[in-house]
Amino acid sequence: MAITKSAWKKVLKKQYVTVDGVTASTATYINGSETIRLSISEKVNSQKKLVLPLKVLFEDEYLAIISKPAGILVSGNCFKTVANALSQNIKLSSLTDVTTPKPVHRLDYGTTGVLLIGKTSSSIRALNEMFKSKTIEKTYYAITIREMSRSGTIVTEVDDKESQSDYLVKQSVPSERFMKLNLVELNPQTGRRHQLRKHLSGIGNPILGDSEYGAEGLILKGKGLYLHAYSLEFIHPFTNQRIFVIDELPQKFRKIFSQAE
Repeated sequence: MAITKSAWKKVLKKQYVTVDGVTASTATYINGSETIRLSISEKVNSQKKLVLPLKVLFEDEYLAIISKPAGILVSGNCFKTVANALSQNIKLSSLTDVTTPKPVHRLDYGTTGVLLIGKTSSSIRALNEMFKSKTIEKTYYAITIREMSRSGTIVTEVDDKESQSDYLVKQSVPSERFMKLNLVELNPQTGRRHQLRKHLSGIGNPILGDSEYGAEGLILKGKGLYLHAYSLEFIHPFTNQRIFVIDELPQKFRKIFSQAE
C-alpha cells in the first residue's frame, strides 16, 4: 500500500525513518513485511525559548527583584515578555509551594527599573496584599519638560479613581527645544495605570519621550520613555528583613544630568 505524501511529511518532519535500512521519503511504498525503524532525535524541542538576560538585583527563596529593560512588556499574550524570561534568570525556590516565578506588579512597556517577582504561591499572595495595603514604597525618576514647581502633590483622578502622586524636582537644565528639562523624583501613593504619565502631563510637564501623553510638537522620538522605577522598600513578608533595592539611573538620564542632588 502507499502512504500518502501528507502523512509521510508529518512523520518525517522531526524524525528519521528507514525502510529495510534505506532512508524513507514521501515516495516510499510499503508492500508488507518490510522492517521500518523510527529514530527520534534527542535534540528535538518544539518549544521556542526566549533568550533574554536580566539583571537580578535581589533574590532569596521567596522573591526576587530584577531590573526591567526598556521596550518589553512585563507580561501578556506575546512571546517576548519579562515573565517568559524569568525561568532562565531566576532560580526556582526549594520551598514546598514553589511555583513559576511571576511579576506581582506592572511597569509600562517603555519604563525601566525595579520589578518585584514572587517565587512561591504564598509569597505572590503576600506581596499582592502588600501592594493593596500600600506597604511597599516605590520611588521613580522621570525627566519632564517645561518649567515646573519645585515640589507638589497631584491628586487628579485617573480612570475615575482617586489617585495621588508626590513629586520633587532634583535638578533642572535649560533646553532650547523643551524650554527646560527637569529630573524629578516621584512617589506614587496609588497605583493606577499610567498614573505618573497622566499626572505629569495634566500639570503641563509631560515626561520626555512620552508619545501617548506628551505635548504636541514636543515629543522626542527614538530615545524611548524617560521614566525609571528607581527603588523599592518594604519589610520582607517572611523574614521580616527590611528590603531596600535601588536600580541606578540609566545612561540616557545621566547624559542629561551629571548626577542627582
